[in-house]
Amino acid sequence: MKQLNEGSNFGFLETPILIQKEIIDSLHFPKQEVLFSKEDIAKRELELRRANVLGNVSNIKVKIYFEDIEGLKKVETTIWGVTDKSVILKKNSIIPIHRIVRIYIL
Repeated sequence: MKQLNEGSNFGFLETPILIQKEIIDSLHFPKQEVLFSKEDIAKRELELRRANVLGNVSNIKVKIYFEDIEGLKKVETTIWGVTDKSVILKKNSIIPIHRIVRIYIL
């Protein structure tokens, strides 16, 4: 997982760029996994499943930190669905799971 320290950006060393979910479809995502350990990948899977349930049941928003070809980005949104390979947001915006660094429930 990305190296973390204490700070206002949830400890990311690189400052994530806040984007609107409407532009996600215009981003380009590499095929490489952003996480390095099986533990981090499993933790991300659990966080995504939990956020999906909370989004569908209680309309709770999350911050999703992810990387496209330009670097670290974040989006604040509700997760509408999770497949084996993608996270589905409102208006069918899709983020590949293998590019998600972290999920925080708001």
